[in-house]
Amino acid sequence: MYYTYILKCADETLYCGWTNDLDHRLDAHNGVVKGGAKYTRGRRPVTLVYYESFHQKQEAQAREHAIKGLTKANKLKLIKGPNNPVTVESV
Repeated sequence: MYYTYILKCADETLYCGWTNDLDHRLDAHNGVVKGGAKYTRGRRPVTLVYYESFHQKQEAQAREHAIKGLTKANKLKLIKGPNNPVTVESV
């Protein structure tokens, strides 16, 4: 499986990416394991607030691209929507 995900950073910004291992990628963004995006290194801790799963890598990449094109307001609507598999208390 491949995943497109949105993280909430400590500074309240949102980060979108894709991966084939959601738990490992979240650990990387938080500095638990090596890796992670340069953007999130200075904005830790980060919290997973949204994800979607796909069978094809290209689908996850295309969805990441589409989400990155949304405004922050529209990303927040997506996160707070009824189809979000992540329980979000406050975004």
